[in-house]
Amino acid sequence: MILFFEGTSKNLIAAGTSDKLPKKDIEKLIWLFGEATLITSEKIGGIFIGPRKEMVTPWSTNAVEITQNMGINGIKRIEEFHVSGLKKPHFDPMLQSLYTGLDQTIFTIDKLPDPVIYIDNINEYNQKEGLALNNEEIAYLDKLSKSIGRKLTDSEVFGFSQVNSEHCRHKIFNGTFILSGKEKEATLFQMIKATTK
Repeated sequence: MILFFEGTSKNLIAAGTSDKLPKKDIEKLIWLFGEATLITSEKIGGIFIGPRKEMVTPWSTNAVEITQNMGINGIKRIEEFHVSGLKKPHFDPMLQSLYTGLDQTIFTIDKLPDPVIYIDNINEYNQKEGLALNNEEIAYLDKLSKSIGRKLTDSEVFGFSQVNSEHCRHKIFNGTFILSGKEKEATLFQMIKATTK
């Protein structure tokens, strides 16, 4: 069950519950949401921008924990939705979705997980997906695949690529630097951490 509350700034707060809440808990939520108004309808018309249903926001995680500390049981998720007066509003599709109306299905995820893909040729997969793995990394993954006795999955190869990517910087910041033939005593991470000692 999802309860809707209208905040003082006309934003809507949706609270997903496992069961019907007693009146005293609803009153606590009204107080928590800044004297928001409980909307008795299970469906609300309009255009809204809110979090993607597949992604529980950090705000929701904190809000649910607060309700637990207040003694309210059964709250599963709380999210905020903003009313949009535009037919084509701007929003971040990585984090948000555009909703035409809000109803009891806004938190329902009915997409099945994609099937696991086992990689036959890591080098070809690297080229196809643009993972930017170098020859040394591909050789390492090939060796790893042989040592564990199975093909690596797409998720494993993507994860390895992400961890070792330039923008992640773990490899570089934990790497050994040799300048003018002389190995540096500390990694970049060690030098950064030394500033707080």
